[in-house]
Amino acid sequence: MKSLNNRAKAVFDSAVKSECDLHVRRKTVHDANVIDFGISAHGGLSAGLKLARICTSGLASINFGSSVAGWEGPSVSVHTDWPIAACMASQYAGWQIATDDYFAMGSGPMRAANGSEPLFSDIGCTESPEHVVGVLESSSLPTKMAIDLIAEKCKVTPNQISLALAPTASQAGNVQVVARSVETALHKMHELGFDLTRIESGYGVAPLPPVAKDDLAGIGRTNDSILFGGSVTIWVRGDDESLANIVDKLPSSASNDFGRPFREVFAAYDHDFYKIDKHLFSPAQIMLCNLDTGNSFAAGQLHPELVRESFLG
Repeated sequence: MKSLNNRAKAVFDSAVKSECDLHVRRKTVHDANVIDFGISAHGGLSAGLKLARICTSGLASINFGSSVAGWEGPSVSVHTDWPIAACMASQYAGWQIATDDYFAMGSGPMRAANGSEPLFSDIGCTESPEHVVGVLESSSLPTKMAIDLIAEKCKVTPNQISLALAPTASQAGNVQVVARSVETALHKMHELGFDLTRIESGYGVAPLPPVAKDDLAGIGRTNDSILFGGSVTIWVRGDDESLANIVDKLPSSASNDFGRPFREVFAAYDHDFYKIDKHLFSPAQIMLCNLDTGNSFAAGQLHPELVRESFLG
């Protein structure tokens, strides 16, 4: 398969060509190629779809749909036949870009070039590209120290880095986070010890919340979108017994931290993601469909009342 970073670079370059149409802004920051999708640029819904496609290395189809989970607004759907590469090796925000003067959650296929996350020992997908592409969830442009860190870890020079940025509290940032419904399901399955190589395809949908006033509120709403309103179907191969044994553990409701808006859970743990039960981060309901046996296993349910409390509270 073509390099994930090369695939993402093609999507990134298409965003550069459509800079005016997408209401985004291309910049050179400390020699790195940067597109502002929502910091000082206006961005928008189409920019959000493009940002999510960069994040998945162009290996997932991401679109808007009609209302779900009792929410009158639109939803964001995602489907892919390359779930491990698109979601786990690319989209998962597994790299904290942390320096003395900058912090952002990093996703996109630059993670596969870094390759230091323990996850890659299980899924493979590491690569040594000539150019790396990443997505930063941040309300500020990267500093020289942050660019140099990415360059060092990915073994490239700063001018071989392309970064797409948006804060959570922006239209584009809002969309790209809600487009992670399948990714959260796969990550939960991996945490529970499921063999991800058995997975063939994934589809997910979650309601798109109103853009929040600030990033902290935005983190709450976008997480709640998936925790309370996300629905995911995963197609797998192999035995039925392992599916029956795992399915009830997959929905967000299986976590002891489930039941309150995420902003309350986050505050209770001093705004430290790593103190929260890691099994909370998954969709509200999930179905596993076995392509070999024709049997399906489902668990969880949507929680419209919690969606509305989060989005309108």
